[in-house]
Amino acid sequence: MLRSTVFFAALASLFSNTYAAIGPQADFHVVNKVIAPDGFSRSAVLAGGSPASASFPGPLVTGWKGNNFKLNVIDSLTDVSMLKSTSIHWHGFFMAKTAWADGPAHITQCPISPGHSFLYDFKVPDQAGTFWYHSHLSTQYCDGLRGAFVVYDLLDPHRSKYDIDNEDTVITLADWYHHPAATAGVVPTPESNLINGKGRYAGGPATPFAVIKVIKGLRYRFRLVNTACDPNYVFSIDGHGLASRLLTTIILFPHTVIEADGVNTQPLEVDSIQIYAGQRYSFVLKADQPIGNYWIRSNPNIGTRGFEGGLNLAILRYLLAPTRDPTTTQTPSVKPLLETNLHPLTKPAAPGRPVAGGADVAINLAVTFDFSTLLFMINGAIFSPPTVPVLLQIMSGAQSAQDLLPAGSVYTLPPNKVIELTIPGGTIGSPVRPLHSLHIRLSYRPSLYSTRSIFTEYAFLFCLDDINANWVYSTLSPSSEAPEAMYTTTSTL
Repeated sequence: MLRSTVFFAALASLFSNTYAAIGPQADFHVVNKVIAPDGFSRSAVLAGGSPASASFPGPLVTGWKGNNFKLNVIDSLTDVSMLKSTSIHWHGFFMAKTAWADGPAHITQCPISPGHSFLYDFKVPDQAGTFWYHSHLSTQYCDGLRGAFVVYDLLDPHRSKYDIDNEDTVITLADWYHHPAATAGVVPTPESNLINGKGRYAGGPATPFAVIKVIKGLRYRFRLVNTACDPNYVFSIDGHGLASRLLTTIILFPHTVIEADGVNTQPLEVDSIQIYAGQRYSFVLKADQPIGNYWIRSNPNIGTRGFEGGLNLAILRYLLAPTRDPTTTQTPSVKPLLETNLHPLTKPAAPGRPVAGGADVAINLAVTFDFSTLLFMINGAIFSPPTVPVLLQIMSGAQSAQDLLPAGSVYTLPPNKVIELTIPGGTIGSPVRPLHSLHIRLSYRPSLYSTRSIFTEYAFLFCLDDINANWVYSTLSPSSEAPEAMYTTTSTL
């Protein structure tokens, strides 16, 4: 059995779908290039291991749990219709003690200016799974600077459940706009949606579909990443959710979700996956259907919906299948992914007493939208980026964060306490289910007994109900020398 698996894995590597990955150490060139992923040509902001290889999506970044990533971002942007400075956020990583490498412009760093570079140097000691990266300067990532990031685990607890997990099993979903983000309007509607960087728009040319290739009998770990600026998608694969045998319908549910946002989950069988911007899921699919071509569907909630004319489609193609478009039809989803059915593979052991009011400090963060300024607010405070990044000014010791940001932007936390955060929904601008992953930036101030600051990031991955989002976490410091912590409500999303 082992020899058979190794043989088919080697064969699968020859049956390649995509481009080579980079990492954990690499140059990361950010350039302008004219591309037409849906048949409409426009200048975009792209990334690549070299200027010539810059593409959409950007190159897959890979490494192993425990790696030290050193990604040297080189800004060679020249197109004045879009932002020429940049910064990159490595989405989902805790960045313990390396918050300076997290990427949010004006918070942890100055934007990288054209003709300059910035080395993101960070370790991933205890995380593995599916992540992504994107520009974190204004709306620049909507112009193209985004891609997938995978950290493999030699001791993956789900390893026995799949045969193939490589560059070819990463699936990116994205919205695409025909105009630069700066001129696209306040809330633009995407002209098209792309699967692995290919798609079509209504009334446009019949551009080629993305093709994902499989070998009959093998089990594939697909890593699904929604890199969109706005839409969520309902993702499914024809013929791989229901099967008819005689007069009885046999429900197969071959999409088995095993990971969500970098967290291993108990296996959950589904036949469709609704995935929101920034989310990632790993699911195992067994290629056990007749050799042929099957439609992959990714239906958005906004923009041009449906599949008429080849919209929102890609192809799952078996080895030895003819090179032609599928003729498969979609069946109704009877077991969609419900996030409330997802459970961590290992219990996270949340801090605090397991009762209402069991936290030491409770903070409510009400997210609203100011129609007069077209800006979001948290507890009435609007974020205004300073001229010098907040983190840099705090480290200099010249000023506190409260002096640098508008009133209400900073909350000081006591050390070694359990903190509960509540983000109510139900109003414009507030979260809707499921809430986007929330990253809370904590910076530990040095005490009289320490001359150094320790920076840590905590990630909270799931909302607990349909209306409100609650997190409970501990401010227990990795160093007993750190007397108090603080975080900004303008956390990176």
